Amino acid sequence: MTITTENVLFAFGLTMIAGLSTGIGSILAFYTKRTNKKFLSVTLGFSAGVMLYVSMIDIFTKARLDLEKALGSPTGYLVTTVAFFAGVFLIALIDKLVPDVENPHAMRDVEEMEAVGSEKKALMRMGLFSALAIAIHNFPEGLATFTAALQDPTLGISITVAIAIHNIPEGIAVSIPVYYATGSRKKAFLYSFLSGLSEPFGAIVGFFLLKAFFSEIMFGVVFAAVAGIMVYISLDELLPAAEKYGEHHLGIYGMSFGMMVMAVSLLLFA
Repeated sequence: MTITTENVLFAFGLTMIAGLSTGIGSILAFYTKRTNKKFLSVTLGFSAGVMLYVSMIDIFTKARLDLEKALGSPTGYLVTTVAFFAGVFLIALIDKLVPDVENPHAMRDVEEMEAVGSEKKALMRMGLFSALAIAIHNFPEGLATFTAALQDPTLGISITVAIAIHNIPEGIAVSIPVYYATGSRKKAFLYSFLSGLSEPFGAIVGFFLLKAFFSEIMFGVVFAAVAGIMVYISLDELLPAAEKYGEHHLGIYGMSFGMMVMAVSLLLFA
């Protein structure tokens, strides 16, 4: 596969959009008195549906075809499967090692934050740890978005939208405690913004580490691992969060709609 400068810049641009959507969450946190949790539940479910469908139906299949073409069958299928679960275990390990401070993905209402407003040091610590945890979690997401966009721009756009939706509540989770600890919108936005920068940083690191090895085999292995990462994120973060913020069925409705939208888009661009 030939990688051009235009391909790289396009993929990096999408990764930037996905990562910096944490800033959207930060802005919403400042100017929205109460978050519409039902809408958030549906959109998180939608994001999970997009990521699950594209991972299992499109990304895994592309990885398998590339690896079977290069390595033959059943070796290619075996390598695809191993790489998929390697991606699952990688993101699970990161999730295990990173401290989950009061669930960095959990949103807090303004009223809840005001009730503990006197504990400014605790709030600031929670905001900083949330930013660190989110930054580490976002690193492999950046690599996933970048790799997908590099091989298939249409697929990259779909993944960017899903991850951007996923990152909005993360921006809220970082900015709210920092804002109520410092009273500064600028500081709250800055920490939220910096946590999102780990995604384009992940793309840059991944590109320079892997560019010497670009081949059908490398792309197949990375794509299969990316599929595993996205499935884990969907099941471990997005769907539980969707259920937390709304009624159980709202998240499922959103997930189903996300799958339908992804299926239609794949059919249109097949």
